[in-house]
Amino acid sequence: MATSSSPAAARRALFSFAAILLLAMSLSASRPSLTRAAARWDPIIRLPSNRLVPDPGEGGRQDEEEETGTKWALLVAGSSGYGNYRHQADVCHAYQLLRRGGLKEENIVVMMHDDIAHNPLNPRQGVIINHPQGQDVYAGVPKDYTKEQVTAKNLYAVLLGDRSSIEGGSGKVIDSKSDDRIFIYYSDHGGPGVLGMPNMPFLYAADFIEVLKMKHASNGYKEMVIYVEACESGSIFEGLMPENLDIYVTTASNAVESSWGTYCPGMDPPPPPEFMTCLGDLYSVAWMEDSETHNLKEETVGKQFEEVKMRTSNHDTYNTGSHVMEYGDKSVKSDMLSLYQGFEPAIANVTENALRLRMPMGVINQRDADLLFMWKMYEQSDERSSKKKEILEEITKTLMHRVHLDSSIDYIGNQIFGSEMGPSILRAVRPSGQALVDDWECLKSMVRAFESHCGSLTQYGMKHMRAFANICNEGISKDVMEAACSSSCKSYDGAAAMWSPSHRDFSA
Repeated sequence: MATSSSPAAARRALFSFAAILLLAMSLSASRPSLTRAAARWDPIIRLPSNRLVPDPGEGGRQDEEEETGTKWALLVAGSSGYGNYRHQADVCHAYQLLRRGGLKEENIVVMMHDDIAHNPLNPRQGVIINHPQGQDVYAGVPKDYTKEQVTAKNLYAVLLGDRSSIEGGSGKVIDSKSDDRIFIYYSDHGGPGVLGMPNMPFLYAADFIEVLKMKHASNGYKEMVIYVEACESGSIFEGLMPENLDIYVTTASNAVESSWGTYCPGMDPPPPPEFMTCLGDLYSVAWMEDSETHNLKEETVGKQFEEVKMRTSNHDTYNTGSHVMEYGDKSVKSDMLSLYQGFEPAIANVTENALRLRMPMGVINQRDADLLFMWKMYEQSDERSSKKKEILEEITKTLMHRVHLDSSIDYIGNQIFGSEMGPSILRAVRPSGQALVDDWECLKSMVRAFESHCGSLTQYGMKHMRAFANICNEGISKDVMEAACSSSCKSYDGAAAMWSPSHRDFSA
């Protein structure tokens, strides 16, 4: 087993760089040219708050010739914490859109930590917004699964309609039949092969695909559409998603890139000045604002994909946007969106010419949005308060842990493969159409080995899942991995258990 220079020495050098990184972050956060869009929001667009809408339960019905089954929806926000405001805002907005479209409350299952609306940091107590001029999207959202009930296990049970496996919550499940259609929307952080959950472990791609296969085998739906907002979200389906399950999937990004937060402080349009956090995510607001400004009885699933793809790329400026991807059964693209999202009579006569969303959007990498939030808290704190010092310490600790994770992964790669080959092996990307890893249980074991010695991956460290997958693909044993992790992180104290898996639970 090859070795390299001491990780402690490398880590000290990197830690000393953290102060410079912090300064750079403060400069970029205060420079509008780095975060503002090139043009202002199109004034033609009618916001949800600017138009009359029917009562949430008064959505239109499908003609019997068009549909005979029931519409179901599963909405999941996979994060917690006020810095992740946007994920629950996305999900609450989606709920309101579906209810206005006529979906019944008993047919929509909502999973979210529910720590945003009444969070002490929320300037509008009991209210959540998803657009700078948006209305409240929190009112009326059911609390089906909240707090510790938002787990991958419960998500699987809900989708399968398996009430006996549910732990806590309302007990509501997707009790769909063979003629029904299902819409699934997920919003959170992600990494290669995984989606985040506020309670560990992560949702792993192979497990999720297996649940979809089980749902199909049970004859539990006619067709299904899945939208996923997360970094590297394409990796959940790449090389894994069959085309014969009557399921169509779109993702915010491909298998190797970030997704993006938007409507953040310093952007154009900015959130209200009292907000210190991002209100939405680029892909998510793209599909919802598209749905709210189109007659969904006349727009197909495929047409929305094209519209969202253009807007999420930030109009082909991929340096500040991502590649929206599609997987599964492409024949579903010819379906009208109303079959999944319902139909709102109030916008039945909206014309296409009045709806062009062609303005660039201000965005931030999903993994840096929490730093922007903390920095805005720091900026707005009283110079004489102890709180300002505490926030700076939190920022510093967060940056230190990021540096620790990055340097530890690099050192482990050098330990196992040598300094010449280590970096290229850990970062290798498999060809398109091939799954991230051959052995998903191996991947989970590598994650547990790392976290046992080096602390929690956190939502930032999810990006290193590809490194663990490549270690498995190279046939490295768990014993070798344990030894490399122990050597790399032998001096790591977990920041007084803050980042310890015994405190946060294991990610696998």
